[in-house]
Amino acid sequence: MKKLLLFILFPCSYAFAQPDIYTTANAHSHNDYQQGSPFYAAYNLKYGSIEVDVYLNVADNELLVARNAADAAQHRTLEELYLKPLSENIQNNNGSVYADTSREMILMLDVKTEAIPAINKLIDILIKYPAITRCPTLTIMVTGSKPPSHTYNVYPSFLWFDGLLSDNYNKEVLSRIAVMGDNMINYTKWKGKGEPPANEWETIKKIVDKGHALGKKVRLWNAPDNMEGWRRMIELGVDYLNTDSIKALAEFLKTNGVRKT
Repeated sequence: MKKLLLFILFPCSYAFAQPDIYTTANAHSHNDYQQGSPFYAAYNLKYGSIEVDVYLNVADNELLVARNAADAAQHRTLEELYLKPLSENIQNNNGSVYADTSREMILMLDVKTEAIPAINKLIDILIKYPAITRCPTLTIMVTGSKPPSHTYNVYPSFLWFDGLLSDNYNKEVLSRIAVMGDNMINYTKWKGKGEPPANEWETIKKIVDKGHALGKKVRLWNAPDNMEGWRRMIELGVDYLNTDSIKALAEFLKTNGVRKT
């Protein structure tokens, strides 16, 4: 009987509990570098996740904030735009990302060039910022172009990866995955107006539940970036709300952040 009880309880302890009240701790600044004030606009609103496209300029051996070669011509480095201000704030907050030590942040780096050279360069840079690599309330997470998942464990422990909800991973790989996500347009064409098709919504609910059952937080990208879209993501229990409208989402969450169950 004891063995049976343990078998029943284990999945429940492994599952991830969705937030009951959403704040900007659950907000994800998509393509943050395109904001009028990169880093600071989302940081000052205490966003829980900030996304940056990174591009390795092989000729100069520099890691730039850029989506492509045209963007790279602006020559905005990851260090100057994100790592230096982030490190400075962590030091000012006695080792935490925010003054409120309960608030955490993910710095999501969307690699746009070949994975391994770009990540190796990223590691070389991050080693210069011990305030960042040792910060307990910060997660540095790689997305986009990534190395094979079976090699995740060879990378430093301060570096994490994201996972796809449509894929399956073994325990070793899951131990290096911080967040599970997927492209919402793979499941529905709903744009945030009217009722989403019930069958499509049920499928989306299942993939969100799958991520939580694995003990991971969940983000869906290409979800409708409007009030109805945010409201529906909260109902689903999606942990990070994807937006390009960081001020509007922050205002929305002040009065609409309670999750109805």
